[in-house]
Amino acid sequence: MTVTDPPRFSGCAACSVAPLAERTAEPSGRGGNELLLSLPTIHCAGCISTVERGLNETPGVRGARVNLTLKRASVTTDPGMTAADLIPVLDGLGYEAHELDPGVLSATATDRAGRDILMRLAVAGFAMMNVMLLSVAVWSGAADATRDLFHWISAAIALPAIAFSGQPFFRNAWSALSVRRLNMDVPISLAITLAAGMSLYETMLSGRHAYFDAALSLTFFLLAGRYLDHRTRAIARSAAEELAALEVPRALRVTDGAEETVAIADLVPGDIVRVKPGARLPVDGVVVTGQSEIDRSLLTGETLPVYAGQGATLSAGEMNLTGPLDVRVTAAGEHSSLHRMAELVAIAESARNRYTSLADRAARIYAPGVHLLALGAFIGWLAATGGDLRLALNIAVAVLIITCPCALGLAVPAVTTAASGRLFKRGLLIKDGTALERLAEVDTVVFDKTGTLTLGMPEPTNLHQHPRRAVEVALALAEQSAHPLANALAGAARKAGVETAPLTGITEVPGYGVEGQWGEVPVRLGRAAWVGAEAGERTAAWLRLGDAAPMAFTFADRPRAGAEAAIAALKAQGMAVRLISGDAAGPVAELARRLQIYDWTAEALPEEKAAAVRALETRGRKVLMVGDGLNDTAALAAAHVSISPATALDAARIASDIVLLGADLSPLGAALVTARKATRRIHENFAIAAGYNMIAVPIALAGFATPLAAALAMSASSITVSLNALRLR
Repeated sequence: MTVTDPPRFSGCAACSVAPLAERTAEPSGRGGNELLLSLPTIHCAGCISTVERGLNETPGVRGARVNLTLKRASVTTDPGMTAADLIPVLDGLGYEAHELDPGVLSATATDRAGRDILMRLAVAGFAMMNVMLLSVAVWSGAADATRDLFHWISAAIALPAIAFSGQPFFRNAWSALSVRRLNMDVPISLAITLAAGMSLYETMLSGRHAYFDAALSLTFFLLAGRYLDHRTRAIARSAAEELAALEVPRALRVTDGAEETVAIADLVPGDIVRVKPGARLPVDGVVVTGQSEIDRSLLTGETLPVYAGQGATLSAGEMNLTGPLDVRVTAAGEHSSLHRMAELVAIAESARNRYTSLADRAARIYAPGVHLLALGAFIGWLAATGGDLRLALNIAVAVLIITCPCALGLAVPAVTTAASGRLFKRGLLIKDGTALERLAEVDTVVFDKTGTLTLGMPEPTNLHQHPRRAVEVALALAEQSAHPLANALAGAARKAGVETAPLTGITEVPGYGVEGQWGEVPVRLGRAAWVGAEAGERTAAWLRLGDAAPMAFTFADRPRAGAEAAIAALKAQGMAVRLISGDAAGPVAELARRLQIYDWTAEALPEEKAAAVRALETRGRKVLMVGDGLNDTAALAAAHVSISPATALDAARIASDIVLLGADLSPLGAALVTARKATRRIHENFAIAAGYNMIAVPIALAGFATPLAAALAMSASSITVSLNALRLR
């Protein structure tokens, strides 16, 4: 009976900034192994310190650095040392660990896209302020040579700044035009380019007005909107990649009794691999020799280990607990069940990426309308003035500037950023730019059980009902095992002040339990059949003292804080609530009854979870999936929107749109309310932008919009939209 100890959580001031904390330095040392470990249960600066100190004190480790944002440890070791040598060390520190394959993961150590936008925003802002200072002199009455000099200086500042800062819009516009379609960046790019071009033309002809300040203002405000939008998104990493990286990269192949470490790619069906206790299964296969217990919680959500003996079928990613197993390979690498799950997730991710945001839907109508309006103004004034090309172009540019979708470009990101800040204070981190829009459309919520609605840590329910001597014997036996029930029993007994009984000859029988001698009395703690008992519906470990009747220590999984409140709040909002779990029917039924969830499914495989979510979506339901394990990853990616706890495995957390930072589920109800309010604010901002255009466009078409008026009107609409978004706070 073996699994990792439950993680030890340390309270510290740094926890309050855990989502922002990050350690990215590389481990020191050369010429050794570079290992990458996933640490799904670390959550604060105290965890970083504990893990790094523990690893650095381990013989053979040259250096270790922890990245809290990615929940990973990078370790440099002496040659020959493997992750299997380090995982028990972390287990002893109270942290779950899994080896990752660094070759599969994308290099996303820094947010290059965000820094790029911010740099261009700074350049545009600096240039805009300087050009506006020069424009003040022109607006104040500077004329002739003085005015021309200021215009040429403005051109020298503005043109390089626009060429550099406007590249995000220019690239996107060109990409759209190259496939013969329009997006929001096409009118933006056209307005900026024509404003700069006409300003240069007017400067060359000693014209009275130049649009350099307006062109830079456009660029600055729109880059601000683009950066706000970017801030609401996490670093783009695929959950399918993360799943693939979780595959064990090496295996212990047995040939004629000799062991050799080989890459998974070198294995073929029929090979025999040896899986030691505490190691994850590297392949799909059938047990040839040995017996043990297998922890399938990562893949299926089952809370209790299952017995595995000769002939048992195992899957890649499962954890071998108590005894060594020789397994005949049936599938390895890209043919394994874990890899097939990664493919399911990749398909689901690509399907969800087809969601069209409110801003994109508005752009489909707005972009062609703006172009047609500017073209109409140009043709109309050209005809009305008898062919005055210069005046017609100036008015067309003014129309483009005044109708440029600055307010429209800020409408969504300003609201999303305000709403994200509000939800972050409540313990929810928004990862995807369209997550709030999708969350507002939800009408069905699907929960996983283990690790989501519950903490995944069993607790004894009847410890006090047994004689003290029996509990002392049970504690002595349980301390010799790392089975989750044994861990829970030992922890509760020690907390109750129980001392261990003096036992001798304690041995663990893989797949069954622990036995020993209490004086002259043989004692056993383990499975019901092994001690001569009949298993009931409740989760239990059985103790037998000599010839006495076996006694059951029963267990229950503890619900997460706020689970009942969250479900009540969701039901009050009219949501349909479902529970789909890979766990056995008994524990699922008990939890569903406790939380008043009447629609539940037990023993669901990962593909069945994803299929259930897709079936709901096909029937027109908008599903919010809440889960934390590998077995939930495909369902999380397939759902309309998804949430996972911060303690979830990396692959599940990355597949989700929103991360629940704390252990309390109660913010879920408030998240849906905030999402609906945010969507209303976005629609209001679109209405503000439309109202602004209804007033400003006739003025521009009539030829009364000077560059100053156009820039002021555009800025006023942008500020109004931003202030409306701040009402969410």
